[in-house]
Amino acid sequence: MQTNFFDHISRQFDLPFTNPVLIFSLILFIILIAPILLGKIKIPGIVGFIIAGILIGPNGLNILKKNSAIELFSTIGLLYIMFIAGIELDLADFKRKKHKSFIFGFLTFAVPILIGFPVCYFLLHYSMLTSILTASMFATHTLVAYPIVNKFGISKNEAVAVTVGGTILTDTAVLIILAVIMGSVHGQLNSSFWIQLGISLTIFTATVFIVIPKIAKWFFTKLESEKTSHYIFVLSVVFFSAFLAQLAGIEPIIGAFVAGLALNRLIPQSSILMNRIEFVGNALFIPFFLISVGMLVDLRVLFRGPDALIIAGSLTLVAIAGKYLSATFTQWIFKYTKNQRLLIFGLSSAHAAATLAIILVGYQSKIIDDNILNGTIILILVTCVAASFATERASRAIVSEEEITIPNAVHDTENILIPIADFNNMDSLLDLAVLFKDKGGLQPISLLSVVPDSDNAQSNLLIARKKLNDSVKYASGNGTEVEIIATLDHNVPSGVLRIAKEKSANIIITGWRRRTTVIDKFLGDKSSALIENSPANLFILHLNRPITVHKSIQLVCPPAYLMEKTINVWLSKVCRLSSELSLTVTCYCDEPTQLLIEHFLSATRSNANFIFSPTEVWKEWKLLKSRLNSEDLLIVVLDRKAEASYLSTLGYTQSKLEQLFENQSRLLIYPQTS
Repeated sequence: MQTNFFDHISRQFDLPFTNPVLIFSLILFIILIAPILLGKIKIPGIVGFIIAGILIGPNGLNILKKNSAIELFSTIGLLYIMFIAGIELDLADFKRKKHKSFIFGFLTFAVPILIGFPVCYFLLHYSMLTSILTASMFATHTLVAYPIVNKFGISKNEAVAVTVGGTILTDTAVLIILAVIMGSVHGQLNSSFWIQLGISLTIFTATVFIVIPKIAKWFFTKLESEKTSHYIFVLSVVFFSAFLAQLAGIEPIIGAFVAGLALNRLIPQSSILMNRIEFVGNALFIPFFLISVGMLVDLRVLFRGPDALIIAGSLTLVAIAGKYLSATFTQWIFKYTKNQRLLIFGLSSAHAAATLAIILVGYQSKIIDDNILNGTIILILVTCVAASFATERASRAIVSEEEITIPNAVHDTENILIPIADFNNMDSLLDLAVLFKDKGGLQPISLLSVVPDSDNAQSNLLIARKKLNDSVKYASGNGTEVEIIATLDHNVPSGVLRIAKEKSANIIITGWRRRTTVIDKFLGDKSSALIENSPANLFILHLNRPITVHKSIQLVCPPAYLMEKTINVWLSKVCRLSSELSLTVTCYCDEPTQLLIEHFLSATRSNANFIFSPTEVWKEWKLLKSRLNSEDLLIVVLDRKAEASYLSTLGYTQSKLEQLFENQSRLLIYPQTS
């Protein structure tokens, strides 16, 4: 009996492991330990995953073999990398500078091929078809190092946007070349081939960019409170788009990236949903992919004679040289810094998924021989390691540059207070606060409920605290720290003002007043009291749809002589909204105000897209109404009556906006008093 027990245990550890629980446990231990250990010696965690894959793989200690489960998680990880790259791309900035992505895409496609083809054809003496296919492999790259960019928070840097855009262009071009070569090999390269490819790509593009965004917008609007369903919906879109790409005759990674572009506007970078997407990917799926890349590597090919070494070395040198020259030419053309050149090289030099797909297809069709296949495996290892080191070094340097050169646009001690009058609006106010919150801010967001001091005060106080506690769970989804405050006061407005003073709140976000009942009039008095008596930046919000599904921002800035003293905080928040939601800001203002805003955008290097209009809509609000549609977010900046810059003609603006824009999402801003 005892012998059988020990035999049972020993069989569980037979190599390679077959017990799925043991396999998953081992992978999780690697994901946990590799970054910690290698971080001690300044080696990127990505390299640790690849090295671990080499050690435990079938060509190493043979602890694990590549089975369907590992293949599935690996595929999910690769699609996740491409999806995150698409969803984090600054679309507004990309549209303005798309020509740069096209130029880089052309360079990173053409330069490696122009170097690689002569090497394969003339030096290594391969056939024309083999040389073309192998040279096209040099042009591809996989964003293996993108998680490093994500970790350092520089995904909005122009060099990243240009590289990601160029990645899709070059990988798509190479995979189309692969389809053409395979069609030629199988004798299918005729007019029907091109017609079928064109129709399938057209249907794929229309489905992803037209149908899916409309369904997503409807889903997020109708099921706004079902936060878990949002994540499942996003995953479904990613993998369905990847499948559609396969049907269209292109690689699934293109479909995943395009899905990210399609959902880009609907998922802000600071949102709880985005945090969930990144957390699951970075914690599980992406490390799985990197470990699986390591499992492909067979270091024994280095000892199979001089031919294998020469071919492996030649392929690796050509791959690195081609990508480095492409990055250098891009730097020269667009006047980038040396660190941006290194970042472009790091992101574009790793060869993995698309490279392997091309080589395996060529090998199975007997176009590629064993030496090129084995040399490509070594190429994957070397380029992934080199890309990780280059990207980490460049990212650290760029972060240091930005900390030195970009002035801080907000208070060092930012304190956000959200007084809650209607708990149904709590999530939307908290979402706005999360978007507004300075990433370097140390203070938590304060949620406040002031309960009238009456006979039922104690029970009402307990109810308020319970409802506020729900917001803590909600905000914790993206790591935002929330402090809840429930207090008693005979007068609700004075209670809000008292807590605002105690917390030194310099930003107050509250709901828009409503005046349909006696209670609503009372709540209206609360906002009036804040406008008149609080010196903080005051944001009064009314939403008729989730904040993520708006199409543009319409900003109205009437003349204000003291605006220069108060512009930094509120304008930085408008810019953050524009960047996070990828929305263009149409700003109605006079020329002096436009100059102030342009100076701020230049000084802070903001990537918010502003369009200025001299139309004085604040003199006749009906002019503005004709320019808005229901999916625009209207933002109006006003001064308080006590300010010297206050315009008496703008009295009762809040009431006028309620009447004229009843069904419009709107945000009223009262800058801090001077």
